[in-house]
Amino acid sequence: MSSNTSFSSPLPFSLADYGWDQARERAFTPHRAGGLLPARIVRAERGRCEAVTEMGPVRAVVPFPADATDPLSLPCTGDWVALRPGAAGQPAMVDTVLERRTAVVRSTAARTSHGQVLAANVDTVVVTVSLADPLKHGRIERMLALAWESGAQPVVVLTKADACADAQAAASEVSDLAPGADVLVTSTVTGEGMDTLAAVLGGTIVLLGPSGAGKSTLGNQLLGQDLLATGAVRSADGKGRHTTAWREMLPLPGGGVLLDTPGLRAVGLHDAQSGLEQTFAEIEQLAQDCRFTDCGHTGEPGCAVLHAVETGLLTQRRLDSYQRLLRENHYAASRTDARVRADRENVKKDIRRKLRETYTFRERQL
Repeated sequence: MSSNTSFSSPLPFSLADYGWDQARERAFTPHRAGGLLPARIVRAERGRCEAVTEMGPVRAVVPFPADATDPLSLPCTGDWVALRPGAAGQPAMVDTVLERRTAVVRSTAARTSHGQVLAANVDTVVVTVSLADPLKHGRIERMLALAWESGAQPVVVLTKADACADAQAAASEVSDLAPGADVLVTSTVTGEGMDTLAAVLGGTIVLLGPSGAGKSTLGNQLLGQDLLATGAVRSADGKGRHTTAWREMLPLPGGGVLLDTPGLRAVGLHDAQSGLEQTFAEIEQLAQDCRFTDCGHTGEPGCAVLHAVETGLLTQRRLDSYQRLLRENHYAASRTDARVRADRENVKKDIRRKLRETYTFRERQL
């Protein structure tokens, strides 16, 4: 590796510390035969990235255009890549993005039909919720749908329990929103729940949540030192500053890797049908007893879901949230389908244009 590509690493590490395993090693065999090295991206920037390799940390060039047709294909934090070493003072270069086992994907901030990968190859998604603020059920359900859709295991972590009058009641309330996910109460001030949290986390862990939820403070507790920037929450509106400006990965002292993310102001769903089904598992279960298989749960006769609302088994708010997120997801999917059709049509148009140019050229030669 070229010496000008290195950067300082806060902790001693090996590729195994970052999640490299035998299965990945076997799959990498053809890349090694081509002189490439395995690496994991720990911070991605436009056109460049920081990565860890078996030879040490490096800075590498990412030869992908910033306006690539599909942003999902671009390397991101957490990706494993095949890296071509630099030579004669040249920087290392990302050759191939290896297949992702999991990916946290949201719709782009620009609300286009494309998705944006927030983190790749994660094992645990920590949905952070501050108990210093009123609970926002819809936001929690949205984050859980994002987490379940990724293929990783969600864990809901309620932070700042020391600022809540009845943290256990809040935990019970959130548990009703998160079937299949652990809900843990924590406080970095008192230390409550931190040992339990460390015990349930494993592999590559990504912290998701809005600014001010306490992600970076929580991450520093898990890291055992202040490596992530933190900031105070504004007293005027209870919102936090975006102290984390980019996604970055750090190895945990007890094993595993921590991936911190900037606060998410908006979380748009992108092709999250299975994530919604898992998040609202009790509604999906009830729907199996509806008279009609295509029941929309809006007034159809024999609707088991509406019956559950009438009898108090299911809240109207929960059903409304489910239907609202379903509509949003269906709309996003329809936009994606329309974009794919448009892309295909543009390709056809380009072929027809080139054929016309060829025929015109031939006619001029006659």
